[in-house]
This record gives sequence, structure tokens and C-alpha cells, in this order.
Amino acid sequence: MARVQVKKLDERAILPTHGSQAAAGWDLYACLDADAEIAPHETKLLHTGLAVALPEGTFGAVFARSGLAAKEGLRPANCVGVIDSDYRGELLVALHNDGARAKTVKHGERVAQLVLLPYLPMEFEETDALSDTLRGAGGFGSTGL
Repeated sequence: MARVQVKKLDERAILPTHGSQAAAGWDLYACLDADAEIAPHETKLLHTGLAVALPEGTFGAVFARSGLAAKEGLRPANCVGVIDSDYRGELLVALHNDGARAKTVKHGERVAQLVLLPYLPMEFEETDALSDTLRGAGGFGSTGL
């Protein structure tokens, strides 16, 4: 099990929690001085009051909470946020309102979920040719709907 160090930057911050023992995502909570109203099709940057030290070879993926997205139309603006393992600043969530009505986020409300994922380091090497495949250059629906 990976161990992630977390630092409270604000005494009111809530440490991440998960809904069940096998849940992949850990809920991130808003740490706000006042309620944040998000107008339709607007994005607001929300504080969590937390900073983390993720293990080397991993990154934190910030995903929407399914209930918040489905019931309230609120999701991370970039769809999936990426927190690099060498980042030590505050975890922020850019929450976007896809709905037709303004939504209010309160201090202590769960606003996103964090999933720890491994990644493979890579380098790019320029070449004049790539290997052939059956698919080739077909994209955007070329393999079916």
C-alpha cells in the first residue's frame, strides 16, 4: 500500500476520505472562507487546504465525483487534473458548472476525488518512419462507433 504524506495548509482542511475499503478514489473537500457560487458554464478554483507528497513514479489524478457530476452538473474543468509527484503546493480543484442554474459549494463539501496512479517515464525520439499496424493512421471513429 502506498503511503502519501499530507500537510494541512489550513487548520479547517479535511483530510481525504474514501467511501469503502476498495474505493479507488479519495474524496477531496472544499476548504472555503465563504460559500462559492458557480454560475452556469462558469469555472471556480476551489481550495482544499491540503498539500501532498506523492510517491515517485506516481501522479494524482483528480476526477469528478460521480454523484456531484450526475446530480449537480459539477465536474473538474479540465475533466481530469494531474498532480505531479514533485508538486508541493496546495491541491486546488477547478470546478465547472455544466448546468443551467447556479450551484453553491460550501466549506467541507466533497468536490472531487483523487486517484493515485503509476506512470512510465518516457523520452521522445524523432524518426523518419513508424512501424506499420493494421489500423494505420485511422482515427476518430475509424474502428467503428
